[in-house]
Amino acid sequence: MNAASRHMLSLSFCLVLLLAGPSLSAAPFDSGKASFMAETSAWMLYDLTPDSADFYQLILGFRLDEKNSIFLNAITWKYRAPLGIPFGPRFDSPEEEYPGHVRAFGLGLGYQRFLWKGLFASLYATPFLQDYHQAGSQKVESGFQLFLQAQLGYQVELFRGRMYLKPALSCNYWPVNTNLPSAFRDREKAWPNYFLLEPHLNIGIRF
Repeated sequence: MNAASRHMLSLSFCLVLLLAGPSLSAAPFDSGKASFMAETSAWMLYDLTPDSADFYQLILGFRLDEKNSIFLNAITWKYRAPLGIPFGPRFDSPEEEYPGHVRAFGLGLGYQRFLWKGLFASLYATPFLQDYHQAGSQKVESGFQLFLQAQLGYQVELFRGRMYLKPALSCNYWPVNTNLPSAFRDREKAWPNYFLLEPHLNIGIRF
């Protein structure tokens, strides 16, 4: 995901926390609510900008009980620089970009547990098939990435629990990342295979 998208999402994350603060204790859990859920990410709004990352995500969930849920996470996106570059002066530097881009397609599983009221922790494991494209959009190689994510967030109930917002922070780690072309690997090896405290903002519905 490009730098503009991440910075804008960080701002959105902060605004939602400020606006939703008075409502954090809203809507106690109702065991009669539907068990199925569907979510998507606020990042998809940035597909409308000139710096679009072509990011699309659909998460389908099933509530096991009052505290536990499982999810199926379908996601695709395009990124132009190593994912391990931390926020800072080199985060959006053109010098750190690949000589092209990566298009990733993932389908993974997630687990979420409520810890206290709306406070939740979740874990996701998503295998990605990745296509490496040169600057002219020609695909030069395909590879595999295993993307692991741990999240901590707060679920804000809306419309008596029919909808909800999930601002969260995640720690990301990709221990497997194969078949990078040499020019991509040269950029990648300068950075770690993890990213700490990435902001998220999902919106979901129950049905």
